[in-house]
Amino acid sequence: MTKTKEKKQPKVKYKEHSLLRHVRKEWKLYSFLVIPILYYVIFKYIPVIGNIIAFRRYRGGSNILGDYWVGFRYFEQFLTDPDFWQAFWNTLRLSIGYLLVRFPATLIFALLLNEIRKKWWKKTVQTVSYLPHFISLVVLCGMVKELLASNGPINQLIASLGGDKIAFMSEPGWFDAIYILSGVWQALGWGTILYLTAMTGINTELYEAASMDGANKFKQALHVTIPGILPTIMTLLIMDIGGIVTSGNMQKILLLYNPMTQSRADIIGTLVYRMGISQGSFSYASAVGLFEGLLGLILVSIANFLSKKLTETSLW
Repeated sequence: MTKTKEKKQPKVKYKEHSLLRHVRKEWKLYSFLVIPILYYVIFKYIPVIGNIIAFRRYRGGSNILGDYWVGFRYFEQFLTDPDFWQAFWNTLRLSIGYLLVRFPATLIFALLLNEIRKKWWKKTVQTVSYLPHFISLVVLCGMVKELLASNGPINQLIASLGGDKIAFMSEPGWFDAIYILSGVWQALGWGTILYLTAMTGINTELYEAASMDGANKFKQALHVTIPGILPTIMTLLIMDIGGIVTSGNMQKILLLYNPMTQSRADIIGTLVYRMGISQGSFSYASAVGLFEGLLGLILVSIANFLSKKLTETSLW
């Protein structure tokens, strides 16, 4: 009998996971993520632990996480505080008014820019409209104050036309217009970038077909351009709705308002700043800030759900 030789089984090499293999291969590229990740961990995620003082009694110099548990005491305190509700309604009024003006203005401006065919003229308009975005907020607010001062250019023009000078920065009724219009001027050009980028992905044959069917520029924008960039529109709208109650423009309001306009200009962000930094009520300010963040999360979730149902576009 001849012995049959046993076949040696080939050794199965460990197959490295595709993602890990890709990271090892492109480690130089992924190394650029280290600093952004550290930034978000240190300045965005770790500070979330500090929200615990919204439920604990906190005093400066004592335990960093508060002295003892008080439950919802500070939430009950600000919910019965008239100053909080005044700041809350001011926040809604200013944010919604700004959104209703800036959002369609940015979209319309992007549609108009997209129709400019001369490249040099289009680039010139884009550059001029982008410049205000790069002006420091402190400088911008200083410019607004100088333009609207009692002896400023606008009041001098009004006086030269025979009208009475207006105390723009002292009358509460003018604050909404000043805040909204200055914000639109600063953000108009920069806000068109994503729209213009999305428009480049629209098939040009759709415009040719619409033109052959007799559609003018307005109808082409209405039936071709807007549907083509609808996912971008809805994504930006969801993010803007989520920011209605947040303190994104708190610094601008701090730079513009004064005791005479505080009744219309005080928002949740300035209330948190005043109570936490100026008066040292850190637990109270943390409770208000936590409520503000939770409300923003709820608004984003609702807007995302409605967008997903109506347009099949959502953030998640």
